[in-house]
Amino acid sequence: MEILAFGVQSDEKPLIEKAFQGLHEVRCLDVFLNRDTAPIAAGYEVISTSVNADLGSKVLQTLAAGGTQMIAQRSTGFNNIDLDVAERLALTVSRVSYYSPYSVAEFAWTLAMAVNRRVIRAASRTRDFDFRLDGLLGRDMHGRTVGVVGTGKIGEAFTRIAHGFGMKLLGWDVVENPACVELGMEYVEKERLFAEADLISLHVPLLPTTQHLINEAALKSMKDDVILVNSSRGGLIDTAALVTELRAGRFLGVGLDVYEAEAGLFFLDKSLEGVDDDTLARLVTFPNVIVTSHQAYYTEDAVGQIIDATVQNVTDYLARRTSENVLVPRS
Repeated sequence: MEILAFGVQSDEKPLIEKAFQGLHEVRCLDVFLNRDTAPIAAGYEVISTSVNADLGSKVLQTLAAGGTQMIAQRSTGFNNIDLDVAERLALTVSRVSYYSPYSVAEFAWTLAMAVNRRVIRAASRTRDFDFRLDGLLGRDMHGRTVGVVGTGKIGEAFTRIAHGFGMKLLGWDVVENPACVELGMEYVEKERLFAEADLISLHVPLLPTTQHLINEAALKSMKDDVILVNSSRGGLIDTAALVTELRAGRFLGVGLDVYEAEAGLFFLDKSLEGVDDDTLARLVTFPNVIVTSHQAYYTEDAVGQIIDATVQNVTDYLARRTSENVLVPRS
């Protein structure tokens, strides 16, 4: 069997080919799955997609009409997939329910410290042999308060690093994590967390209940000198409201690895054509904001685990087995 993989980065391609070697042929494409590219999948029983794929109703119908029966998504998130339509079309859907939480947690801290210590500005200056310290004043994390929104595996890993810094730990989640409590975390209402934290990091999934969790009211309740980090899903933050607060001169820094309208932008080279997203264009102009292109998961360890799980998902599908990774089982 030949499997068609969409949205494969150049670093991923040899890893995917090696993982499937001896099992199945795999054809890797760098284009992302959407309405325009869906017809390419005609004749492929199994396809693999990235988190930025469009797996809405129209695309799923095109896939089913072309003979696709199984979609193996190479990510934990699946808010880009219309699962109800997939089930109606008898399309088996799987994801990767777990990979290294340290990849994302460590990157969230990378963003936090980069905006705190003005690393991008400092590095840019020294390339021009400008070694002044003006405008580079940061602050110690030790003794300050961190607010961890979502304390699952990634939130726990982030919390352990915060504990190492010697920070006061506040957490918010629907269920308390005993490991975080053991580290000294106090679980509080999100309103208190927003008001008291010096650093807020988001680690919850994007659900109808968390869409724009960080809205205008939440942003206004935060400290003027807070650091806000989002390495989870872009839709957690109302970006237009965030831009308004930044224009008012609030926040010590903001680190974003995700953006709510990133589909069609992230993972692509737009340097020559630019973007017509006015909100994103304004966001990246602020000197205290760092935007990266959804790369928090992108380590050899995490990507390797994602690919291995994807191979297993395909193997399970062919053997008519199920697992915790299956979102829509084989009919």
